Amino acid sequence: MIRPNPALIAFAASIVGALLITVLPTDWIRLILPVLLIGVALFFAFKKGLDDQERARRMEPAVFAATMVPLCGAYDGLLGPGAGSFYMIAFVSLAGYGVLKATAHTKLLNFASNAGALCAFALVATPWWITGLCMGVAQIAGAQTGANLAQSKGARLIKPLLVLTSLTLAAKLIWDML
Repeated sequence: MIRPNPALIAFAASIVGALLITVLPTDWIRLILPVLLIGVALFFAFKKGLDDQERARRMEPAVFAATMVPLCGAYDGLLGPGAGSFYMIAFVSLAGYGVLKATAHTKLLNFASNAGALCAFALVATPWWITGLCMGVAQIAGAQTGANLAQSKGARLIKPLLVLTSLTLAAKLIWDML
């Protein structure tokens, strides 16, 4: 049996999402996104038992790769904000991963879906290459630092940071709407 490659699926799905932005009305999604991000923050803040321990998975890996990965990847290409949080919830809630393992997989898939969206936008628009490359370098440096901290601190560090970043992103999106 051929195992699906989640990174390639995220890459392809984000291309589709990025191309859909030209034909879909995204205003209503932008309105509910802050509410979803606040929900993500509340989930990670109050969900008991979220730690680095694996738990029972609710979805087989192939089904997860065929459903959750393309949904999150397409969303990342379409809109983007909070995609990493959505990947994270899927890995923890459905794949049964501990927080540390979920973070590692989230980073890989988020990178793949960002790369896919960049490829699509390069075909249909004019990306701000210098800005994007600077952001990419900063993201790699931050990911390296975060990975080192996550390995030493695990869920004790990841959970509060995920709550903080989700709430900060929700506040920014609300601010932008006003």
